[in-house]
Amino acid sequence: MKKPELLAPAGDFEKLQMAIAYGADAVYVGGKQFSLRANAKNFDTDELAKAISYAHGHNVKVYVSVNIFAHNDDFIGLREYLVNLKDMGADAIIVADLGVFNIARSIPGLEVHISTQANTTNYGSAGLYKELGASRAILARELSFKEIRVINDRLASLSGIETNPSQHTSGTSTNTSPIHRAFETEVFVHGAMCMSYSGRCLLSNYMAGRDANKGDCAQPCRWKYTLFEGASREKCRHAEESCHRQLNLVEELRPTEYMPIYEDERGTYIMNSKDLCMVEYIPELVASGVSSFKIEGRMKTAYYVAAVTRIYREALDDFFVSESLYISKKDYYMQELYKTSHREFFTGFYLDKAQNGQNLSNDIRNNAQDFLGVVVDYDAGKRLALVEQRNKFSVGDMVEFLKGRFTQTVDRLFDKNGKPIDSAPHPQELVYMRTQQPVVKFDILRKAD
Repeated sequence: MKKPELLAPAGDFEKLQMAIAYGADAVYVGGKQFSLRANAKNFDTDELAKAISYAHGHNVKVYVSVNIFAHNDDFIGLREYLVNLKDMGADAIIVADLGVFNIARSIPGLEVHISTQANTTNYGSAGLYKELGASRAILARELSFKEIRVINDRLASLSGIETNPSQHTSGTSTNTSPIHRAFETEVFVHGAMCMSYSGRCLLSNYMAGRDANKGDCAQPCRWKYTLFEGASREKCRHAEESCHRQLNLVEELRPTEYMPIYEDERGTYIMNSKDLCMVEYIPELVASGVSSFKIEGRMKTAYYVAAVTRIYREALDDFFVSESLYISKKDYYMQELYKTSHREFFTGFYLDKAQNGQNLSNDIRNNAQDFLGVVVDYDAGKRLALVEQRNKFSVGDMVEFLKGRFTQTVDRLFDKNGKPIDSAPHPQELVYMRTQQPVVKFDILRKAD
């Protein structure tokens, strides 16, 4: 078995550094243009070049999202942008739109991955993308293990001979010299799920005038709503049929706008999904034949990226050392993931149907305050760590170092001038603290249990 790639989100340069420091084989990023997640910080052209150079210096690949559903005006400047990505060394771009794909495949040397937004749910679609020159499909999230296995088996059975996409100079090939190349599949293993089909949602555009399919989702599925009872939708025609009730949905900041919604025996919380967590199913994921495990979260915190990447790295490595080792640590993996901000976990569609996927309580476990700081430098001789503060911590607090994997009491703190202080209350202030064991750059300081 080939060990799958671990692919982590990088919404900005700090998150990219964290993903790499905590074990990602590859990261996916977005530029300021043509990328979904427009509200992430993302990277301008110079920052993309810096990110790619940094990642390659650590033997990590970079995939750049260019996954909007393009309108006519979106093609202005697109080819130049893609050529620039290729020239700066992007390992692949991620596309959803066929028009964008057609331009991308005409650029020699530019590798293309098909976005999950393209809704690839079968081997026929995946095979066609392969024939058109893509090297990977990020499969739709609405697939089971069985369906994924079938897709990968059928792709493996197809001939490896195809037109060389690097010879494309336009929408058609000018050279049909055959090459052998593998076609990969990628799946999401952790993070937020969308209430709509593979993220194709119109709620944001309808309610806030912000187009989710062009990267500007306002996430109205996660706003605060109240349900008011309305008139009955219909009377039961037969005793064995369930009666339906009509309710009106009112959003907190739009109290005069009534949106009708219907409730039956299956519930009413149709928009708020639980979070995906597949760390307990590494063997099944590997057996399904996928090439890349993807963690969702370009808009999540640096702490989230580090903590989640770390655990999936450990779980994947443990499994390839020994399945019994992996099984013995399942409870540990889950307990560590519970320490990140998340909604209730579930397994999505992997086990056939997304049963109990609605987040009925709407509760969010927010562990953002647990992130106390990050090590930016370390003096081994003095055992002094220079820490950039993220949340207040004080002398006497019990803390944990994530990479060092040890806990200690904060016995002494010093400001950047070496003056003793009692606490670090100011956002991103630099403080020195003595550590009981050696630490390294990017080690995260968090509250101990």
